[in-house]
Amino acid sequence: MTAVTPAADLAAAVQVLDTARSVTVLCHVQPDADTIGSGLALAQVLHRRGVPVRVSFAAPADLPVSMRSLPGTEHLVRPEQVPTEVDVLVAVDCGSAGRLGALADRIDGATTTLVLDHHRSNTCFGSVNVVDPTAESTTALLARILDAWGEPIDYDIAFCLFAGLVTDTGSFKWAGPGTHRLAERLLATGIDGAGITRTLMDTHPFGWLGMLSRVLDTARIEPSAAGGEGLVYVFVRREDMDGVRSEEVESVIDVIRTTAEAAIAVVFKESRTTAELWTVSLRSRASGIGADDGVDVARVATVLGGGGHRYAAGYTTTGTPAQLVTSLLAALDSAA
Repeated sequence: MTAVTPAADLAAAVQVLDTARSVTVLCHVQPDADTIGSGLALAQVLHRRGVPVRVSFAAPADLPVSMRSLPGTEHLVRPEQVPTEVDVLVAVDCGSAGRLGALADRIDGATTTLVLDHHRSNTCFGSVNVVDPTAESTTALLARILDAWGEPIDYDIAFCLFAGLVTDTGSFKWAGPGTHRLAERLLATGIDGAGITRTLMDTHPFGWLGMLSRVLDTARIEPSAAGGEGLVYVFVRREDMDGVRSEEVESVIDVIRTTAEAAIAVVFKESRTTAELWTVSLRSRASGIGADDGVDVARVATVLGGGGHRYAAGYTTTGTPAQLVTSLLAALDSAA
């Protein structure tokens, strides 16, 4: 579907940004290229307009290695350097305040909070909310805001916007009618789309193979789950993560989701620091080409305290592996 962000919503975002005296841009915890790309692109625009701006995320401590080539990282600061008071706080790619982690408390110190997002389950926790579930990525939404603002998209900004676009569309596997037009426009600035994609999505250290081997050994399938749609799931335990980066852990879902016998794929990822604290990634797919009948995993995630998109969602939970599976199966059955 072509994104159809209402012009009034774009104008509201422009009004907030155009009059901002100082800005904090917050990305979600365990950041991906869409939230970081959005944050750094916006920061560069604000910086060239002379507006003081900081970008941050609550966890992990460091920016994932795969994203360190994105322009604008000089605007990133550690959580403790984020001021408690600011004129405008912008949350990018965050479906709820909880996705800001420990930095959610900065909302109270902002005169205005602007939420820019494309998750249908967004709770609209800002004073101004521009949420377009039809947008391919938050960077795609930001591109429309920049156009409405009259701000040009140069090489560095295009680099960041493309990073979010290519990752959130799975290298354009989930592209909509407008996706390739935006990609063509960004590539026309001279960015190396193939190189950006390879760095973000197709480059892993050798240790990833060992981690993947251990994790795949935990794979289980539940053919009757979700009214017979089928579920495949794996666990990534704390010890499996030794020597691998967060992006390697996040990539596991893209392997699991290829299982033909299950329409739903789930990865349970244990916290590196807290036993039996888990972040959970859910993916679903339609039954075939042209079909639109996949399980709405955003509904499932919302029941379990999270949110997301119809075909991609997540939540955070605690418990033993057996308890996690039992809760998930119950939620899937209720959504079937």
